[in-house]
Amino acid sequence: MSKDNSSIGFGVGLILGVVGGIIAGVLYAPSSGEEMREKVKETVCDLAEKHSPKVKDAKKQALESIDLLKYKLEKQYKKFGDMLKSKKMRKAKELESLSDFDFN
Repeated sequence: MSKDNSSIGFGVGLILGVVGGIIAGVLYAPSSGEEMREKVKETVCDLAEKHSPKVKDAKKQALESIDLLKYKLEKQYKKFGDMLKSKKMRKAKELESLSDFDFN
């Protein structure tokens, strides 16, 4: 599972780095403000269209991992609760057997 998380993180970092580099390159290019805004808009739209499926897949994988983690945590929480109940029941039975009093 850690390999999946590190590869997703690397992919997201790579995409963000590329986007940041392109934006920085466009902003430092010698052109007018209107041309620059148009170039940035086109670049962002192209990147969004090009990488949209990859982003959706990464989001889907992340949500599936979160759901799996939630399931595992809920399962462990239930086990822990059952263990506490079991210990309390054993202690109650132990005290009952040691008791000299007859409550009936």
